[in-house]
Amino acid sequence: MNLETISEHRSFGGKVGFYRHSSAVNNCTMRFSVFVPPQAAIRKVPVLTYLSGLTCTEETFMIKSGAQRVAAELGLMLVSPDTSPRGDDVPGDPAAAYDFGLGAGFYLNATEKPWSRHYRMYDYVTAEMPKVLFANFPGDRQRQGIFGHSMGGHGALTIGLKNPDVFRSISAFAPICSPVN
Repeated sequence: MNLETISEHRSFGGKVGFYRHSSAVNNCTMRFSVFVPPQAAIRKVPVLTYLSGLTCTEETFMIKSGAQRVAAELGLMLVSPDTSPRGDDVPGDPAAAYDFGLGAGFYLNATEKPWSRHYRMYDYVTAEMPKVLFANFPGDRQRQGIFGHSMGGHGALTIGLKNPDVFRSISAFAPICSPVN
């Protein structure tokens, strides 16, 4: 899988990078960010995937959380995908609501047109992004966790509970537990 580097920066002895690739699952270009801790220079490291909340992007967690310091101390790779597909061809909410469409993929697979062509975030987080990640970074596939906040907390719970053989930990901060409400 072809991965394009947008930018990389040194951080707490490791590296924070922002990347994009062509997504067959979402039929558009997808972005994600990765913090690689210094321990990754000598061995594969555990991976902790963070799912952001409504209106966030792949940058939000890496820029605002400050989690890289602790991840560097513990030897954890941090990964954060964008919250939805984006691009001129990707439909948003016709009413332009913030909680549906662009920035609000809910980490689910859409079942209705026109959204079902692009909004396949469950498949992206569980299948496509991990293929890209493990082909390009020294993460340990056997030691993965998933967590998130708000909409991302909902995503972490639903994805983690459906995939107990993949994720060794699941955490949710103020999750949206009933998206229809």
